[in-house]
Parts: sequence; C-alpha cells; structure tokens
Amino acid sequence: MRAAPDSTAVRTALWRALHVRLDPPPHVFADELGLRLADPGERWRDRDDMDPATAGRYRAGMVARARFVEDLVTERAADGVAQYVILGAGLDTFAQRRPEVAARMRVFEVDQPGPQAWKRRRLAELGLGVPDWLRLVPVDFEAGASWPDELAAAGFAADRPAVVASTGVSMYLSKEANAATLRRIAGFAPGSTFAMTFMLPAELLDEGDRARHRATASKAKSAGTPFVSSFSPTEILAMAREAGFRAVTHVSGDELNDRYFAGRADGLRITKGEEFLVATT
Repeated sequence: MRAAPDSTAVRTALWRALHVRLDPPPHVFADELGLRLADPGERWRDRDDMDPATAGRYRAGMVARARFVEDLVTERAADGVAQYVILGAGLDTFAQRRPEVAARMRVFEVDQPGPQAWKRRRLAELGLGVPDWLRLVPVDFEAGASWPDELAAAGFAADRPAVVASTGVSMYLSKEANAATLRRIAGFAPGSTFAMTFMLPAELLDEGDRARHRATASKAKSAGTPFVSSFSPTEILAMAREAGFRAVTHVSGDELNDRYFAGRADGLRITKGEEFLVATT
C-alpha cells in the first residue's frame, strides 16, 4: 500500500504554490497550504517540472481547474447544497483554506488508504487536524472496495443533493470505468452536480498544444500512470446524458482562459487539452 501521495498530487500542489510565488497578482487561485502538506524540501523550485520557462501553461491549468471547482462549490453551497465529495482528493486543501464555506457543508475526501493516512498525519503535524465536518474516506480500489459504499459509511446522505468533483482522474481510467462513475453519480439525489475534467483527443488540438499533450502523456507513461482514455466534447456529453443526468454542459479551455486569464499583462494562459463536463441530476 502506497504510504504517501503520488507524484501527480504533489506536482499539482507545488504548481499551485508556484503560481502564488512566481506569477504577479491577481492570483487565480491562492494555495500555499498544499506546499506545506507536501513538504518537498527547500529546493523544490529547482525541480525540472517547476521550470518557469516550460511549466507556465501547466500550472495555469492546475489553478484554473481548482478555481472553477471552488467557484462551483461556493455557488451551490449558497443555494443550500450541504455535501461536497472530492474523488481522488490528493492534497486538496479546500477544507482548510475555505472554512467559511466548508464548515457549512459536510466535505468528503475520497482517496486511497495509504496517501490518505499520510495526509491525516501531516494535517496533525501542522496543527490543523480534521474537523467534524471533514470526512476522510479511504477506499482501497485495488482490493475492489466500492467508493459509494464507503461514502455512505462515512455519513453521506444519499437523499440529499451534493456537489461531486473529479479533476485530473478520468484520463487514467478506462471509458467503461468513467461511464460507470457517471451512472453512479447520476443516481444521486435531484439537485446534485458533478464536475469532471476530461482529456481531449490529440487530434482535436492545434499543433502547439498537441506537442505539449504528447509530452505530458509521455511523462505520465514513464511514471507508471499512463493516460488511458480521452473524449471529444460530443462524446462525453452523450455519455453523461445516457448515464441519466438531467442537464449537461461542456466548459472549454477557451472559456476557462476567458474567465480567469483575460487581460493579464503576463500572458498566462492554460494549455488546451483538459476541459470540464458539468452535469446535474
């Protein structure tokens, strides 16, 4: 059993912190707590994947998707939705950074047992702990455990609406596994919302973004976590409708750039390739 967060979770946390430390304000997403959790050592900015010359579009993508999800959660919380489920939570820090929203909800972080036990220890070491409204839900997928069953055992109320987020996960799962997840969440209480990122096929990208996509895919394969699936917007929307969602929306990379990076003097923009499905029950 892995006893620490995987390299993708750590890299995401470091890119979020790098955005705050390197890019000029206004910051799209301010999260240095993930860096404190990861505790990568003093020379973390010397890592190849933190090179400002090559990593700008990637860190922009990480902060854009995080901001999009938190904007959505805040909006739904204002509407009275009181449950938030994070699938593949990694080093997510919403519960610690946004207690004014999180404390009015019940937040469920779903992850593998080893990394989650590690995170629990780090939260204690930082003096943060785990408040009553935050539920860490360990799920041993390799042993065939069911995350919905574990979620219910942790206090999730199936008869009440929820926001469910899954970012940076779908590309590592087969299309069948993604379809099964969609069907499961489509069965949640009416008024629930699912926000999921998905990878576009390389042929739908322009030449520059296609090259960056292939480089990322190559690194993922070398790390032992190859990309398994990608979807066109038409395909993912059709899958969500077939799964039973009442309303489905595609949020493109262009929309994220327009929403979060328009008018920036530094020209920070996201790399095209990972986009959002937002589906409601």
